[in-house]
Amino acid sequence: MIVHDSERRLWVLSGPSSSYVLHLDDHDRLRVLHWGSRLTVAQAASLPLLPRQPFRPVEDAAEGTLDLTATGGLFYGHAAVQVRFADGTRDLELVPTGQRRTDRELVLTFADRHYPLTVECHYGVHEDSDVIERHLVLRNEGEPVTVVRADSATWVLPRLDGYRLSCVRGQWGAETRLHRTELPYGETVTTSRRGVTSHQANPWAMVDDGTAGEEHGEVYSCALAWSGSWRLTAQRLPTERVTLSAGAGHDPVTQELGAGEELVTPVCAGLYTDGGFGAASRAWHDHQLRHVLPHPGEARPVLYNSWEATGFDVSLEGQIELAEKAARIGVELFVVDDGWFGARTHDAAGLGDWHPNPRRFPDGLGPLIDRVHELGMRFGLWVEPEMVNPDSDLYRAHPDWVIHRPHRRRTEHRNQLVLDLSRPEVADWLYRTLDELLAKNAVDFLKWDMNRPFTEAGPDERLWTGHVRALYAVLDRLRAAHPHVRIESCSSGGGRVDLGILRRTDQVWASDDTDALDRLEIQHGFTQLYPARVMGAWVTDSPNPYTGRETPLDFRFHVAMAGVLGIGGALTDWSDAELERAAELVADYKRIRPLVQHGRQYRLLPPDRELSAVQYLAPDGSETAVLVHRRARRFGHPEPGVRLRALDPGARYRDRSTGRIHHGAVLLAHGVFPDLAPGDYASALVHLIRE
Repeated sequence: MIVHDSERRLWVLSGPSSSYVLHLDDHDRLRVLHWGSRLTVAQAASLPLLPRQPFRPVEDAAEGTLDLTATGGLFYGHAAVQVRFADGTRDLELVPTGQRRTDRELVLTFADRHYPLTVECHYGVHEDSDVIERHLVLRNEGEPVTVVRADSATWVLPRLDGYRLSCVRGQWGAETRLHRTELPYGETVTTSRRGVTSHQANPWAMVDDGTAGEEHGEVYSCALAWSGSWRLTAQRLPTERVTLSAGAGHDPVTQELGAGEELVTPVCAGLYTDGGFGAASRAWHDHQLRHVLPHPGEARPVLYNSWEATGFDVSLEGQIELAEKAARIGVELFVVDDGWFGARTHDAAGLGDWHPNPRRFPDGLGPLIDRVHELGMRFGLWVEPEMVNPDSDLYRAHPDWVIHRPHRRRTEHRNQLVLDLSRPEVADWLYRTLDELLAKNAVDFLKWDMNRPFTEAGPDERLWTGHVRALYAVLDRLRAAHPHVRIESCSSGGGRVDLGILRRTDQVWASDDTDALDRLEIQHGFTQLYPARVMGAWVTDSPNPYTGRETPLDFRFHVAMAGVLGIGGALTDWSDAELERAAELVADYKRIRPLVQHGRQYRLLPPDRELSAVQYLAPDGSETAVLVHRRARRFGHPEPGVRLRALDPGARYRDRSTGRIHHGAVLLAHGVFPDLAPGDYASALVHLIRE
């Protein structure tokens, strides 16, 4: 998987179907000779011998091909490593000093020619994945060094006939909307300066030549495993070389490295696939299920969340009534949302006081938890432990614990401030508080929310990165102390979704917008990188509380079935007929859950069409499920068949609902024709089992 040719000074890093080839040139610059289909070491060894472009100045010859880029000399492109030494020197002149290598990890070490600063480039590969994981380690043994920029990785693309950039854009209530555009010349930067991953962008990018489709074409992609501020730079040079460079932090925040200190950057993972955006997504999904998620083999339960039913009007009796309704329709996890603790009867008080409200729960949470467990469900709680209201016992005791700067106002957002977890005493308090909550109560699940960005944080990177690393440490400690507890990451919806938080949580809340039609677009963009196994999706009331749109119950369920199914409506207001139909739909979901959460996803028709569809296929091909949604029916046109993918053309498939037998070849060529109700917002689930 990692082979070194010492004579030609090159390394070949390979997955099952791709290779990344590194080469130290005559100027000791680490260059990328190949990122694409798999090569043997003999094939890779021929790459330095290929004809090169006619002579150009050094900067033209090097820029756009370097795997490790640093400021200095004639290099004028985006530099992944930027420092400022104590004497003001900004140029960084790196020379190779050694390597360490195993079958799965390569470490290349470089040192500055004069100053006692070293840079280690770490590369990790897996035998069952084409994803390469990379990070840097900077070590200083001299006078303090200011690290201006330290990207985790720079990915060098081969020359293509064109360059198209794919990413997601959004805002609160409209996250992860797919955006594709021609990559302009210069530097295209996507970023978050908010202290969290953000609703506005997500730290991944894909590049193709402009012709790739869902199931054809080469795609180059990278994703950063970081849950704080970040920056991703796509650089297109006039010489038609393109690089992707990503790392934690944002301008103008810097970090000081004292003598004996080191900086370890988060992982940035890269992937080459040949098979279109669908193949790229499935490869990312497989990698996360195998190497990122803490409990990948588990089936995520059907949950009910009380927020949209009760808001802050939380009571023992009301929650029990909802729990009984939830159990009736087949819910497996009952989650009490905001309003159960401290003086939290509205959004301006109580955050930080993580004990049950004595008026609402005079005997604590025990009676409610016991009843939920009696009903055969697990029990979960909403928490927002990184936040504090000024109107709280915690803030009155420790006003200095919040992120702030002297002589600056403390900007409140949602009537709350952010606790500074980079301070050890704050992180220790947070762990002890949640540990006690979990130890004293039989809680099975935490919905971990984070509802506001950083303000008045100052320029010190130790706070910006320290908060995130402390969050990771608290989550790791809690999971070790309470291994039965599962955690959902939430941040006003999808504001903290990334490969870093997914290593420590079991699912994420994709968006506060639960409108089924909007969710089709949100979920389409979400699954470009992240698997359905982690995507929380709710069925809520109609008209939708956010958009006011009216949609049928089946449509709402069939949209939410594309991820981790949840219900968030006011069940006490649902009719008996609605509850009965909901129970049937929950049962349908449980039958296809192994396919949705652990199968392979094929996006058949995008959500911007009248008809959209997504397919899930069992790993062994034994069954498949198709969710079909009609936005609107125009001009009375008959709907076309929805052509399926990846089936055995020689096999026969039985429709579980109708018993009808379909030939695989016909399903691939002509598709299924689902029985959709007339009118707008119609939907269907087709579940096919191979005979």
